[in-house]
Amino acid sequence: MFSHIMVGSNHVERSKKFYDSLFDKEAQVDDRGRLAYRNKGAVFMVTPPIDGQPACHANGGTIGFNFDTPQEVDEWHRRGIAGGGTAIEDPPGYREGGFGKLYLAYLRDPDGNKLCGLHRPAQ
Repeated sequence: MFSHIMVGSNHVERSKKFYDSLFDKEAQVDDRGRLAYRNKGAVFMVTPPIDGQPACHANGGTIGFNFDTPQEVDEWHRRGIAGGGTAIEDPPGYREGGFGKLYLAYLRDPDGNKLCGLHRPAQ
């Protein structure tokens, strides 16, 4: 459904350090200083706001990333903390809810954006 997601950053170099660590790869950087991370046809981007106003995170917003195994979610979460992110909510693990059983882990990036690592086990 989505082609890309872009978040704003007030400190793109700090964000690059975090997201390079989180995704375990170096960002592509364009001539405007925007960061791009590609995976399976989707693109996650980080940019200084083009309107010149400060970047801020979405209250109530979450950006989720799919993973094939709980171990990949755990590694993503560990890299995120090591790269300067903050663990939030419950520790990584399975949760049962209206969308079935999910393996979830949550982080905030250095600019406060809420991120979720998600694995859907076979039902």
